[in-house]
Amino acid sequence: FNGEHTMKKVLVVSILILLFDVSAFCGEFENTLKKAEQGNAEAQYILGEMYSNGKGVPQNYKQAVYWYTQAAEQGNEGAQFHLGYMYYYGKEVAQDYKQAVYWYTQAAEQGNEGAQFHLGEMYLNGKGVAQDSKQAVYWYKKSAEQGDMIAQWRLMDMYRDGEYGVARDSKQAFYWYKKSAEQGGTSAEIGLGDMYYYGKGVAQNYKQAFYWYKKSAERGDDFAQYSLGYMYYYGKGVAQDYKQAVYWYTKAAEQGSDQAQFSLGFMYSKGQGVPQDYKQAFYWLKKAAEQGEDNAQGYLGGMYYEGQVVAQNFKLAYVWTSL
Repeated sequence: FNGEHTMKKVLVVSILILLFDVSAFCGEFENTLKKAEQGNAEAQYILGEMYSNGKGVPQNYKQAVYWYTQAAEQGNEGAQFHLGYMYYYGKEVAQDYKQAVYWYTQAAEQGNEGAQFHLGEMYLNGKGVAQDSKQAVYWYKKSAEQGDMIAQWRLMDMYRDGEYGVARDSKQAFYWYKKSAEQGGTSAEIGLGDMYYYGKGVAQNYKQAFYWYKKSAERGDDFAQYSLGYMYYYGKGVAQDYKQAVYWYTKAAEQGSDQAQFSLGFMYSKGQGVPQDYKQAFYWLKKAAEQGEDNAQGYLGGMYYEGQVVAQNFKLAYVWTSL
């Protein structure tokens, strides 16, 4: 009886709390709506957000567009950005790249990093505006300097490869790789590792390459894991350690890296860092060979030719070595 009574009390209290929350929200919504109708730009922006995301109200893009427009016309940068986004994707408005450019520009000029990035994209691809790589770089930089990792990535690629009329500049590429990597960008960590490894845009430094590969490898990136295995195998930037090489090659191989699969197969065949095991060697070499890894195909052909672990088969030996 006491337990049942307690449960009823808990239920009543929970209902009262829920009713209080609903009542409080309704009061807050009415207050926000009133302010918005009186011309308060921040309230108008908040209503746009609520309708756009369906928070507290049924999702309604038409209402979102209406309130974003009201706020945007008063200079609210958040509303300007979202309005640009809705015109770009045609959400309850006719898709209109020129309007998207207009509103992104309004927000970008006020420092909105998302708008700056999207404006860069539109200049790069010539959507709603004449294609203009210089303007694209200008807005990417504005956004990247505020920490937008995608904008940083765009700049890395453009300066690294000399794309879209931008002169190749390894130092600038390195600068943006480092910016992004320091924020935890996995792809940037790998790219930065590569630049230190090959000495592009910075003095060659195997220890720094190892450091950045390791950060990305620990996040699960298979290329970084392979690179770490390679550095342990050859003792570049770290003491040579076959066991660690096997560990990282295995991590990458299990994710499908053909280079790691070949390297792991090779180490099993030689007994480096692991007991010699031709069955494991064959298994990993075959995995890599089937993905088109040239060295693995040659080794696999050799194993069929010698009849090592598998039945001798000259036809398969020929097939694998002639690919």
